[in-house]
Amino acid sequence: MPDTNVIVVVAGTFLLAGMVKGVIGLGLPAVSLAVLTIAFDLPSAMSLLLVPSFVTNLWQSLAGGHGTAILLRLWPFLVPATATVWIGAQALTRMYLLMLTALLGVLLVTYSMANLRGFQLAIPARHETWVGPLVGVANGVLTGMTGSSVVPGVMFLQAIGLSRDMLVQAMGILFTTSTLALAVALQKANVLTVEHGILSFGAVLPAIAGMILGQRVRSTLSERRFRKVFFVALLVLGAYIIVSALREMWTRP
Repeated sequence: MPDTNVIVVVAGTFLLAGMVKGVIGLGLPAVSLAVLTIAFDLPSAMSLLLVPSFVTNLWQSLAGGHGTAILLRLWPFLVPATATVWIGAQALTRMYLLMLTALLGVLLVTYSMANLRGFQLAIPARHETWVGPLVGVANGVLTGMTGSSVVPGVMFLQAIGLSRDMLVQAMGILFTTSTLALAVALQKANVLTVEHGILSFGAVLPAIAGMILGQRVRSTLSERRFRKVFFVALLVLGAYIIVSALREMWTRP
């Protein structure tokens, strides 16, 4: 049975992450990974993320009515983004985990800075067919290594001119398929444990409660201001993860 303190940390993390997702429609994987990596090692944080991320993103991937159009257009990106997750996951048992933790921090900082600075790529339709598979491979490998699917995947989706509703649904599809692939990869790498599974299933309720709370809060807050606060906080967390990982690497014998 998981320790009470562990249960409180996990429940609190997913309540917060769910609330962020409820307010701005994204951020559950990023927030939960950022916070959990401070309290646990990276493979454990990735394992705890699996069920709440899958449940919340499956709902997002099915809502919107654009599923068929998205799959027909984006399969050259989505297939490699899903199929290459296992490659990155091999690093969890073969590379120094603190280096991968620092890489997660770099991805969170990059994602935050791009949004705070209003950085927006634009990929013409004529280049989408060859850029998509390349970005998909990079995104899949990084997802396997860090558990994060936002860089460069979300940036690619933002750059190809999708409507807001299609963008939200496409992100849901990306995160859902990536989470499934990550679960399989972590299982094959012998990273998942029974305790991880119990905690991950238990985290679904606080994540959903947080989403409901966030949706109610959204009506009383400026989404633009909340997004700014969110990305500043994510930037600080990412920087802290980098510094902590590098400091521990430096001080270890």
